[in-house]
Amino acid sequence: MDINTKLNDEMIVAAKAKDKIRLSAIRMLKSALHNKEIDLMRPLNESEALQILSAIVKQRKDSIEQFAKGGRTDLVEKEEAELKVVQEFMPAQMSDDEVENVIKKAIAEAGAVLVKDMGKVMKILMPQLTGVADGKMVGEKVKAFLSQ
Repeated sequence: MDINTKLNDEMIVAAKAKDKIRLSAIRMLKSALHNKEIDLMRPLNESEALQILSAIVKQRKDSIEQFAKGGRTDLVEKEEAELKVVQEFMPAQMSDDEVENVIKKAIAEAGAVLVKDMGKVMKILMPQLTGVADGKMVGEKVKAFLSQ
């Protein structure tokens, strides 16, 4: 089942259950995907949809961090609830060991030895890890491996 069909089905369920937070989050997802389709003037493939969902997850995590620093617990709770909904539409996340194995292979493939080679490694990694691993965490792990 493609992501748009799943979102439509879940939106109906949320509307019938009068779950305002879930309904709002699903509408936000549908809107983001639809806007990207308009920009590209074609339907999105699964990889592109995952990239958008990953970007939304990253935005939510950043917002939670900023609101927490500002002492806005009401907004933190709202963002966390929306984040939970968005993550339901993401594929299962890879474990740290799996991510590290993929990173090691990418480093070998790129022939990277220094931190300045990080861009080459990330270029190989991100198509493989988009949606299944946090990009910030991947970047930190790559930097750690290349710093050794």
